[in-house]
Amino acid sequence: MAQTHMNQRNTVIEAPNALQNWIAGLDRRAYALLIGLALGIAGGVIGLMIAVFGPLVPFALVLGVLAALYIITDVRAALYGVIAVTLLLPFGTFPVRIGFTPTLLDLALAAFLTVYALQWATGKRRNFRVTPVHALILLYMAWLVLAFALGLRFAMPTSTTLRQFAESLLSISMVFVLVDLLREPQALRRLVLVILCVAGAQAVIALALYVMPDDLAERTLVRLARIGYPNGGVIRYIEDNPALAERAIGTWIDPNAFGGVLAMAASMIAPQLVAERPVLRSRWLTALVLGVVLLMLILTFSRASALAFAAGLTFIALVRYRKLLLLMLLAAALILALPQTQGYVERFVDAFTAGDLATQMRIGEYIDSLRLISQYPVFGVGFTGTPSINLYTDVASMYLIMANEIGLVGVGLYLLAMGGVFAYGMASWRHVRNDPQLAAIHLGYHAALLTALVNGVADHYSFRMDFQGSILLFWVVVALALASSRLTLERVSAEAATSG
Repeated sequence: MAQTHMNQRNTVIEAPNALQNWIAGLDRRAYALLIGLALGIAGGVIGLMIAVFGPLVPFALVLGVLAALYIITDVRAALYGVIAVTLLLPFGTFPVRIGFTPTLLDLALAAFLTVYALQWATGKRRNFRVTPVHALILLYMAWLVLAFALGLRFAMPTSTTLRQFAESLLSISMVFVLVDLLREPQALRRLVLVILCVAGAQAVIALALYVMPDDLAERTLVRLARIGYPNGGVIRYIEDNPALAERAIGTWIDPNAFGGVLAMAASMIAPQLVAERPVLRSRWLTALVLGVVLLMLILTFSRASALAFAAGLTFIALVRYRKLLLLMLLAAALILALPQTQGYVERFVDAFTAGDLATQMRIGEYIDSLRLISQYPVFGVGFTGTPSINLYTDVASMYLIMANEIGLVGVGLYLLAMGGVFAYGMASWRHVRNDPQLAAIHLGYHAALLTALVNGVADHYSFRMDFQGSILLFWVVVALALASSRLTLERVSAEAATSG
């Protein structure tokens, strides 16, 4: 039997070698004819697709194939592809229906996980790495599954609900994959650089769309309808009133979700301005990227995101870089004093005094949410529906929507896991604070996580299942924070063992 298995294996190996030998044995004319035939067939197929679907679908398909061929050769490239799709095209879908319509994020994740799994299958990766916090995250995932199952008594899931719930679990599982994958400080530094570049590119796109005339920006974004984006009504205004100021959206469409993403990215980039060894050698270029990201964060008019970034920046300043406190005070003074920013200041005053319609609606949602929680405090009502048409789970607060769907126990497990991330980070900080390679990125990852947690008080996109890009980005940040802590503590343990 073993001999039969060996023969089958040799047959699989010899097949591509035979094909290579046959091609190598062709004379020049036959080889040129073969290449010409292949190019002709490819050109004909692309031409047919252009005639049927228009130029966008073939271009995207060719670009996707080329990217896929590169990604399957390198797990790092696959990971960068996931981050790029998450930040640039979070709602994009495959342009052609194949029985179902996968999202671009699904495809990017599938490619990344496939390459990662192949590394284990081929023996290139060994000794799975975890941290003590992973047990808490696993417990939280188990509670999500339990809440989903118990919620079936109120309504059966749709195919969309099942897919989104599975995608959410997959996003959380990235904490396990990335902590194992990222085993070198340089890998963590490169990820900060990738996020800096891609977030900067998204901010530039958002700025270009913002300065365009509204009708031109609308026509530009509607072109993305071929890949699952809305085909109209994408330009957003304060309180959805065109008479008020326009809100920056980029390719995220929703300004509040976009603001949350920019706030996390800005918190991750900010320490690089004062880092001993920044990931980008040019501090001026880093400052320029951060400036554009912050400008677009302001123009989203997302008050929750702006306050969350202020919390993240305060965390960075208090823990390590006190110089940032002076910059924050100067920026606050300018915002309060300049005539051009008074409208922005009034938005915050309205938020704290319930002086605008959006805040009043949120207060109403919070009251309704507390009523639901009082009826289903332990397990919540799950993800598939509510027991009464008078109850609803969608509320503009991550913690309240979590309590609605997975109960107060689920919220407690979530907060316990997040507390574990910060406790683990604190244990490593006294060792990493003097490391010029890791100090700034370690602090930036934790600041980004704190920013997301603060933002969740008044926004819900890191838990709402139809915003998979926000959910994935949040858990990637959790993974990066844990990975930077694990690397530090692992190195300290190795040094102690060597010296002992």
